[in-house]
This record gives sequence, C-alpha cells and structure tokens, in this order.
Amino acid sequence: MSQRSVERIIGRLVTDEAFRRRFAEDPRTTLQELAEGGVELTSCELGALASIDRRLVAFFADALDPRLQKSDLKRGVQ
Repeated sequence: MSQRSVERIIGRLVTDEAFRRRFAEDPRTTLQELAEGGVELTSCELGALASIDRRLVAFFADALDPRLQKSDLKRGVQ
C-alpha cells in the first residue's frame, strides 16, 4: 500500500505550480515518471490520480495562502 505516496502527490499538486502545470498537460506521463523515479504507486492509484479533476486541483491551489505555494519561476520560459 502506498497511501503516503498518494498523499504526497496530492499535496504537491496543490502546492507546486510547475508540477501542477505538467500534470494538467499530461497526468499519466507525469505520474508514470514519478513511479519510474521510485515513488511507490499501484496501477489502481495511478489511474485514480490521473483521473483527478484538474480544474478542482487548480481551484483548491488558488484558495491556498500563497506562502504555502511553490511558484514556477520558469513559467513561460522554454
């Protein structure tokens, strides 16, 4: 069971702007990269996380105090 990994990913989604943007663009690839990097997730958890409503994640992130957010200083820079 990897409940701790699920909780960390959800927390990162709402506090890390760059991660949230990557996830919004391609959730499955973003999560697969985490799993390949050693984050423990079952296939069921991968599917459930990939299906999270990205609009609600963004809404919740916007509701958090900015001091809890990790800004994406490279946003728009390619």
